[in-house]
Amino acid sequence: MRKRNESRSVGSTVLGAVLTIIAALFASGCSCPEASEKAYHHVVVLGDPHLPGKHLAHKERVRRTINSWPDVDLVIAVGDICDEYGTEAEYTAARAFFAKLDKPLAAIAGNHDVLYTTPSWPGGGGYQPASPATREAKLALFRRTFGLAEHWYSRELGGYLLLFLSTDREGFAAGMSEPQLAWLRATLATHPATPTIIVFHGPLQGTQHPFKQYINRPQAVAQPVEAIHALIAANPQVFLWVSGHTHTPATEASYAAPINVYAGQVTNIHNADMKRERIWTNSLLLYPDKVVVRTYDHQERAWMPKLERTIPTPKF
Repeated sequence: MRKRNESRSVGSTVLGAVLTIIAALFASGCSCPEASEKAYHHVVVLGDPHLPGKHLAHKERVRRTINSWPDVDLVIAVGDICDEYGTEAEYTAARAFFAKLDKPLAAIAGNHDVLYTTPSWPGGGGYQPASPATREAKLALFRRTFGLAEHWYSRELGGYLLLFLSTDREGFAAGMSEPQLAWLRATLATHPATPTIIVFHGPLQGTQHPFKQYINRPQAVAQPVEAIHALIAANPQVFLWVSGHTHTPATEASYAAPINVYAGQVTNIHNADMKRERIWTNSLLLYPDKVVVRTYDHQERAWMPKLERTIPTPKF
């Protein structure tokens, strides 16, 4: 009789553990198939983490949720990894934060990572432009932190070309240097028939309504505007642009709207920052013939069906 009772006890324990795991998956909002069953590649976008910054506990909950999703192939951090000045302490905090991410990571640099001089006292001096030498030192620190040979690079995933570009142009909060633009042109020229997604800290000009006074102004968009426009026009394979910088919340009308389409060709996917209690992330599901964009509300632990979009891949 004791052995039978022990067997029942063990069975109940195992069943309880299974039910606990299932409940945890539902609580995290996971409705994804196992990686071996899916017909897409899942890319999660983290808008401006600003680490360590405000609401670190909420940011850590986002990371835990993403870790619980079994189908994620890549996580992208779209710049402003650091909260303010790109200091050693901020990069140390960023390294510790992403060390607990169980998925592959692709990071780019934003203005707060590289462009500002570190004040000599806490909170002093505001955001003053860094000297060229300081800017280069902070870019080098960014590269070391994320194990990059260069702060612009590419990856191929699921038949798509993903191009990762960083803020590095003097005088602009979201600008590309001439060497970076030259690399971009050359890379696009060698992949003329590959559907291409560009990831950059700043959005394309005119792809949002002016819900804040700085939206669409020179410091709030990808620069140089004319060069980027010419590059896009010459490369019809570019059809998605993934950005942060403007801290666009999912509650804003132009977060997902017709205005997001640039020059009738490129859909700009705007992403909210993580410097808030209520955090949203976008997921890009890369199918062979389309990209489905889904938005997840980490406070409500639920997907937002009204914001779901389907963008077909270019046809050649």
